[in-house]
Amino acid sequence: MTVTRQLVNYLLDSRLDAIPADVQREAKRALVNVVGCALGGADHPAMDMTIRALGPYAGPPTSAVLGRRERFDPLLASLLNGISSHVHDYDDTLPKNYIHASSPVASALFAYASVNPVSGPDFLHAFILGFEVVSRIGNATYPAHYDAGWHSTGSVGVFGAAVAVGRLLGLDAERMTYAIGLAATQAAGIREMFGSMGKGFHPGRSAQSGYMAALLAEQGFTSGRFPLEGPRGFAAVTAASYDLDRITDGLGRDFDLLVNTYKPFPCGIVIHPTIDACSQLHHQHGITADQVAAVELRVAPLVKDLCDKKVISVGLEGKFSIYHAAAIGLGRGKAGLAEFTDEAVNDPALKRLRLMTEAVGDAGVSEDAVVVSVRLQDGRTVGMHLEESLGNLKRPLSDAQLEAKFRDQAKVLAPAGVDAAIAGCWGIAEMADVSTLIAACVPDDR
Repeated sequence: MTVTRQLVNYLLDSRLDAIPADVQREAKRALVNVVGCALGGADHPAMDMTIRALGPYAGPPTSAVLGRRERFDPLLASLLNGISSHVHDYDDTLPKNYIHASSPVASALFAYASVNPVSGPDFLHAFILGFEVVSRIGNATYPAHYDAGWHSTGSVGVFGAAVAVGRLLGLDAERMTYAIGLAATQAAGIREMFGSMGKGFHPGRSAQSGYMAALLAEQGFTSGRFPLEGPRGFAAVTAASYDLDRITDGLGRDFDLLVNTYKPFPCGIVIHPTIDACSQLHHQHGITADQVAAVELRVAPLVKDLCDKKVISVGLEGKFSIYHAAAIGLGRGKAGLAEFTDEAVNDPALKRLRLMTEAVGDAGVSEDAVVVSVRLQDGRTVGMHLEESLGNLKRPLSDAQLEAKFRDQAKVLAPAGVDAAIAGCWGIAEMADVSTLIAACVPDDR
């Protein structure tokens, strides 16, 4: 049996009551996180630009968008949900393949559930299945796919959106195969977009494209029957090496939601260790920006590959600058949304700290670690070897921290709306219709 067919059979046969309770609970944590991120990005300039550019071409305005008052057609709503949930780079990340799986899947599902009755259990089940498909296809093609320059959240996320919506549509085996194939032929997203609005476009576009794939498949629109494993299929075309067994091994038994992580800082996950360590040094030693004479970082080679930007002028660039990570940690002792604005990256004190920071790639340093050495103006040297950063699997964010992160971002909602949205995410399995949660995420007219 082909890999695609094994995957399709699982998607059709899966039942929510067969999914372990800890997996379902983690799915709710993922929803708390991604809905909070969507609300936090709902008023970002990228959203306004997208609405101005594409709104005039939209279909009937039937679908709500998380965090916005306007309505659009469901496909455009999927795009907007995906952009808002990822534009601050605050959404969850799978350390094994660096995919933000929740964003494309949840973005499409919320758009669909805004115009179609969907029970909470059905929504939760579709989300879990979509998440699993994204991670497994990502695992099968990582690291070659990522190393070639693909941004897997976009190029692989499209599969999760397609199968999640396809599950709610009740696609049969043939049509689910078509949905996967139509997702494969729309796979896109390149890492050159990091540090720009183009990165946030990736999960939005994959949500939109996946939703479209499912709709086309429902009508019998055909695709190739071997979209994953074919000689010109997704794996062979986009990865120099791959292992398709990683898609099906342990399917229905092992769930990657259990190895998902949630960000304490709104930026690329690989610079989290530097922020964490430098913030700790700031608070432990009372360091101020003018006291620093030089900074040396030893980081994993991937960090240098992704985040070797020292001269920057735009807030989004700061999210992928190891030098900015050190600067805000040492200079401010924190890394919230305010530390990744245009104003912050152009702060003279932070610019000075970036310029005096040197980063060296070291294969002996893990991707979740950093070695920091700071020479101060008075001649002292302080440092730290951080082996596990906040937010990783060994130092996960608690439920309370996830809720605090949600509240900090959800400024577009009134306090009562924030409470209702959080309660809706935790209680989604008991919800008769997910429209109740969506309604809580639409700002009032205050």
